[in-house]
Amino acid sequence: MSDIFKALEGAPLDSRRPLGAILDAARFNADGLMPAIAQQHDSGEVLMMAWMNRQTLEETLRTGRVCYWSRSRGKPWRKGESSGQQQHLRAASLDCDGDTLLLQVDQTGPACHSGRRSCFYVALDAEEARVASEPMIDPQALYGDKTPH
Repeated sequence: MSDIFKALEGAPLDSRRPLGAILDAARFNADGLMPAIAQQHDSGEVLMMAWMNRQTLEETLRTGRVCYWSRSRGKPWRKGESSGQQQHLRAASLDCDGDTLLLQVDQTGPACHSGRRSCFYVALDAEEARVASEPMIDPQALYGDKTPH
């Protein structure tokens, strides 16, 4: 853990540090990426997990429109640019180790490429997995023949 995150553990409420210093100390992986969990701001529902690099995180913070890094395309992915199902940032937080982001968002429609509200629709128990939600929208209606994944 970096010194800056260690110092934040004991920092008083509303302590502030320059964003650049925090992002310099943040722990991006070997590919320069960090997991970002998107959560609906008003309900707490976990919508999806995607990856961000420093550039996409800074763009998201600057514009308020969530932008991830697409590993498959190798470029920034502005959520909703092909489907129209955008995410607008309400709040962003780093975890205590500086290696995972939590984005509280206002999601327009489904977050998942499957047309479901959440990407976490496969419920697991000790013996089986079950589909726990119906699509809100047919993925063909969102993407045509260019469904992601």
